[in-house]
Amino acid sequence: MERMVRIAVMGVSGRMGQMLLRVTGESDLAVLTAAVERPGHPWIGQDAGTAAGGAALGLTVTQNLGAALSRADAVIDFTTPAATVALAPQAAAAGVAHVIGTTGFAADDLTAIARAARTGVIVRAGNMSLGVNLLVGLTEQVSQALGLDFDIEIVEAHHRHKVDAPSGTALMLGEAAAAGRGQRLAEVADRGRDGITGARASGAIGFHAIRGGDYVGEHDVIFAGSGERIVLRHVASDRSVFARGALRAAIWAQGQSPGEYSMRDVLGL
Repeated sequence: MERMVRIAVMGVSGRMGQMLLRVTGESDLAVLTAAVERPGHPWIGQDAGTAAGGAALGLTVTQNLGAALSRADAVIDFTTPAATVALAPQAAAAGVAHVIGTTGFAADDLTAIARAARTGVIVRAGNMSLGVNLLVGLTEQVSQALGLDFDIEIVEAHHRHKVDAPSGTALMLGEAAAAGRGQRLAEVADRGRDGITGARASGAIGFHAIRGGDYVGEHDVIFAGSGERIVLRHVASDRSVFARGALRAAIWAQGQSPGEYSMRDVLGL
């Protein structure tokens, strides 16, 4: 039997960090070997399991990133853009696959991540779930088939604590919709309407963000034509779908050549 893939989790105290503790612990293919938090975090020095309110795991939360990478095959990262960008070249230098679920990147951040991918294996996706990545593929196909005769609007809903908008998933869907029509999203995205906006621009792709309560994640892609509408929808009711996808990406990344990959690569879509 092949050795289990050794996993380091960044931002272990966060919503996704805690879910990754659980999902990795249930895996027959991977084992948690490092739990990392930012310097000064109150979890540092505590057992990761008990700090998260569960059973002890025998693994102490650390701020020592170098030590964490030295005993990992992959690092799973749902943190902040600044932390992820700083981690990318360190993971590449250590020969550790970097699975990125962080969202909210600026253009310069993406350039820095692409630079790290010249020497390291990076899997980056705005959403790690199988269902969402199927939705991305369907969105591109439907957009290509309908062309400019149908207007496209993307509506997403997340919990009140989410700090970026539109969501990374919404932007993935927007990119797919634009690609289907041979467009560049940056040139056609309409991220907000207020006041007297005038008529809707032909070919625009609209985005709308709902924030409130405990939404895990809901995404609708609306194709609105004359006399008919097509709505593609994905609803996530449990964060474990994202954690399981990220873990699958970490396992898939083993033995891959340096480069930046997506979940569509991982899933063979």
